Amino acid sequence: MSQQHTEIARRYLGSDATWTSAGLGLGNRKALPAASILMAETSALGEPQARAEARWLIWETALALGIVPASINDLYMARGRGDAPSTFTVPAINLRMLSFDAARAVFRAARVRRAGAIVFEIARSEIGYTDQRPAEYAASVLAAAICESWSGPVFIQGDHFQVSAKKYASAPEAELQAIRDLIVDSIQAGFFNIDIDTSTLVDLRRSTVHEQQTLNAHLCAAFTAFIRTHQPKGVEISVGGEIGEVGGRNSTEEELRAFLQLFGVELDRLAGSALGLSKISIQTGTSHGGVVLPDGSMAQVAVDFGTLLRLSRVARSQFGLAGAVQHGASTLPENAFRNFLQNEACEVHLATNFQNIAFDHLPADLREEIFTWTREHCADERKPTDTDEQFIYKARKKAIGPFKGKVWQLPDAARAPIREAWEKQFGFLFDQLGVAGTADLVGTHVKPVALHKSIADFGGKASGPDEAARDLAD
Repeated sequence: MSQQHTEIARRYLGSDATWTSAGLGLGNRKALPAASILMAETSALGEPQARAEARWLIWETALALGIVPASINDLYMARGRGDAPSTFTVPAINLRMLSFDAARAVFRAARVRRAGAIVFEIARSEIGYTDQRPAEYAASVLAAAICESWSGPVFIQGDHFQVSAKKYASAPEAELQAIRDLIVDSIQAGFFNIDIDTSTLVDLRRSTVHEQQTLNAHLCAAFTAFIRTHQPKGVEISVGGEIGEVGGRNSTEEELRAFLQLFGVELDRLAGSALGLSKISIQTGTSHGGVVLPDGSMAQVAVDFGTLLRLSRVARSQFGLAGAVQHGASTLPENAFRNFLQNEACEVHLATNFQNIAFDHLPADLREEIFTWTREHCADERKPTDTDEQFIYKARKKAIGPFKGKVWQLPDAARAPIREAWEKQFGFLFDQLGVAGTADLVGTHVKPVALHKSIADFGGKASGPDEAARDLAD
């Protein structure tokens, strides 16, 4: 078997690469940037066996370079105890298009700032419509880290592992099993941070807040217990919960207390002394993707930063969590981002604007081909009141998966301007969110475990659409 591994390594890394019982010997490291590009492309577009081999080699090359998939849990727990400051907000970045190139831009912006507290994530819905299963997504991120000479922990997160309310109503066990299967698949791929979102099942028709939050809290606890039984030895996965669906009414302290109290009791019943949540997502006035106006511009959104501050402090001081998490923020005005760290948000989720940057910089002919496809294949999603600009803005993300190959195979001259625009935007956000210099904090609190894998570990479920995607948040 070691001969097979050596042959795979030499195919990508050069004739002096080796595989022994001690792991991968890299040989000539000058070949790594070009090799990382080829491995990432094979992982995304290759045949099943070639994909598995490329993903395995990306993983082992990363470990050989000190690039280790990790959990941010210990840093968040330190923040909850007061052993780490609340003076920065972790950006959790959803990569939908050209994930390898986007991650390269993240690492480039982070390295010059010594920013270590950064999370890469993908939601259940995005996994479906972008045609990126967890193993592919993780491989893209790790290959980018290799390409950009990163070293240290890399935090990869399952965002909005969300229960579809419609599917739960008709077939509850099947929907819960779909989440369990996704959790197992993601952990296997190196997602050691998972956000459970059962807030879709909050029932506001109930007369008390405890009754409204009961199903949400109980199912979140059940998934947390499931995660604890499946996490690798030595890894304590960071788990997040959510009390209010993004786009709904703003969250309250009463809801937060009710959820966390119910969650704690249920987790104790299910798993005894198992560790609970590290953070809690709330609603403060934003919506996923922003609100697009008839002319295609974005509406201004009023974020309730007072709620963010109050709930972060309650979560931290009374429940030992890192604080509150903000979703749906990437399309806010640039002068709003400083408010997240000033109001002690522990994490902010950012997605749509990075997608917008990619679309804005695509070659015009490819962009128009994507929009034509969108008009034809997503017509049933168009509301009677939508202008063409509104419809395209909201629906074009569904073309990302079908056009993945064409976008991947753009010449570097077409991709470089997208990377440059991303790097500029990521750098701006890292400065605004105060994560410059957090590599030291990460080094103090996070001790990643290097877990070696086999090629068979990367032969999992093929990409494909999730039928629940329309009912899920990004």
